[in-house]
Amino acid sequence: MYVLSFESSCDETAAAVLEMGNGRREIKSNIIASSVDIQSLYGGVVPEIASRAHIEAISKITYEALDTAGVTIKDIDLIAVTNGPGLIGALLVAVNFAKSLAFANGIPLVPVDHIRGHVAANYLTHKKLEPPFLAFVISGGHTSFFDIKSYTSFEEIASTRDDAIGECFDKVGRVMGLPYPGGKAVDELATRGNKHAVVFPSPSINKETLDFSFSGLKTAVINYLNTKNQKGEEISRDDVCASLTYTITESIRDKVARAIKESGYKKVVVAGGVSANSHIRRELKSLCDSLGAELFVPELSLCGDNAAMIGAQGYYEFLDGRRAGEDLNAYPS
Repeated sequence: MYVLSFESSCDETAAAVLEMGNGRREIKSNIIASSVDIQSLYGGVVPEIASRAHIEAISKITYEALDTAGVTIKDIDLIAVTNGPGLIGALLVAVNFAKSLAFANGIPLVPVDHIRGHVAANYLTHKKLEPPFLAFVISGGHTSFFDIKSYTSFEEIASTRDDAIGECFDKVGRVMGLPYPGGKAVDELATRGNKHAVVFPSPSINKETLDFSFSGLKTAVINYLNTKNQKGEEISRDDVCASLTYTITESIRDKVARAIKESGYKKVVVAGGVSANSHIRRELKSLCDSLGAELFVPELSLCGDNAAMIGAQGYYEFLDGRRAGEDLNAYPS
C-alpha cells in the first residue's frame, strides 16, 4: 500500500510517500520545506508567517514527494494528514489540501494525531518494533509518558504540568542569544561546559508522580542570566547549557526509571524533537541497559516534524478502521 502523508502543525511543511504492508515500512520520499530561517528573525514561530509559508510550499512539495517516490497520485492508496494538535492556521493548510486531494481522486483519508505520529517515527527506524511499550514523548509542546497498548491505543499516564521540555531549552537559548531553535545550540554548547557549574532546580515535581514542571527551571535559568547581566559579570554559556542539560537529564533519568518499574515494560520508545538531544539519548541508553530494558529512538532525520511519521501512524489508523469525511477539521490542542 502506498501512503501519501502531510504534516503542517508548526513551521515545517512536509509531504511523504511510504510503502506499508506485507512486512514493509519503507520511506519512498520524505520532503520537508522549513520556514525556520524566517522564524529565526523573530526568535520563535510566528503563526501567521508559518501559515503563509505552508500555503506557498504545500503544492510544490507534494509534486516533489510523488516524483521522488516514482509514483503518481493514481498509485496512492491512502492519504494521511496531521489534524492536531498544533497551530490552528498552520494545521488547516494541510488538512484542507489533503481533503481536496483525497476526495477529488477517490482516495481514503485518515486524520492523524501529531503525538501519535512522533511515536510512529520509531516504526520506520526500527522495522521490528511492535506494541505494547512505554513511550516518552519530548518536544517543544509536549513532555508526556504514554502506555502504548496497541498501534492505535494510547493512554497518557503522566505529563508536564506547565511548560514542555523543548520550550525550556528554546526560551533559555533565546535569552542567551543562541540561534533559533535554541535546543540544538544548547545541546552543542553543553558538551563543552561544566555541568556542575550552576545548581538549578529540578523539573521533577516529586517522587510520587511521573509528572514534570519546567516553568520554574526556565525562570531560574533566565533569572540567573539576567542577574549576571545586571551585575556586569561574565557568563559562560557553555557552563549554563551544561548545567541546564544536566539538571534536565537527571530528572528524566529518575522519571523514566520509575516509569519502567511501574509499567513493567522492557521496551522504551522515545520520540519528539527533543529526542535528538545527544545527552538525553546517551543517558537513557545507559539507564535502559542498567535496567535490562531496550531503548528505541528515531534516527535523527525523523526526530523533528515530518510527514513520514504521519504516514506510518496513518497506515495503522486505517487498518483500525478510522476514516475522515468532508467535515474533517483541525484542532489546536
